Amino acid sequence: MNVSDAVRERRSVRGFLDKEVPLDVLKDLALTSARAATGGNIQPWHIDIVTGEKMAELKEIMRGKIERRETETPGYDIYPREMTDATKARTFQIGEIMYGHLGIPREDKRARAQWFARNFQFFGAPAAFFVTVDRRMGPPQWADLGMYLQNLMLLAVEKGLATCPQECWAVYPSTVETFLGTPPERMLFCGVAIGYEDAEEPANRTRSPRAPEEEWLTVLA
Repeated sequence: MNVSDAVRERRSVRGFLDKEVPLDVLKDLALTSARAATGGNIQPWHIDIVTGEKMAELKEIMRGKIERRETETPGYDIYPREMTDATKARTFQIGEIMYGHLGIPREDKRARAQWFARNFQFFGAPAAFFVTVDRRMGPPQWADLGMYLQNLMLLAVEKGLATCPQECWAVYPSTVETFLGTPPERMLFCGVAIGYEDAEEPANRTRSPRAPEEEWLTVLA
């Protein structure tokens, strides 16, 4: 597989098989992804791999929190506080595409909430990566985290694995940071569910459209 193929095939998968990913494969992904570009070679990422019994433990913790409707103060704004009509339309569109595949109408708020709660079970994935970063880091270093994550997701495709990057974990920073034993100087950025795709899951038929090139591409020649 070449890089172009991996880029085209990568997508957020929301349904995984109950099949373990070997720990040596997970560690290799984590280490190889660290070849990401990073300004000044700061390498701001810290990675925690969660799998096996610890994954089961975290899923149980989150099941209880969701059932009790416990909330926390988010670690950061996942979406901008001010969004243009175009960006609002894109988030609305992808949600309607996915829920359309699931057969959950917009007016069924309870069913949509129940589906969203599956985020906190990693959509059944057997393993996850959590990315934390020193609180003193700024926007350029957060961009480095994105480059690390892109490496991780493309390398996963190469190995026949699927991923779902999950910024939703930022709404439970205290729970996750406590579970991971994250020191106070670091904060949670996101999680990434990883495993083998369940091809029978309707949500996995979702393909996110991309904006027309005239909206975002400028060529000066």
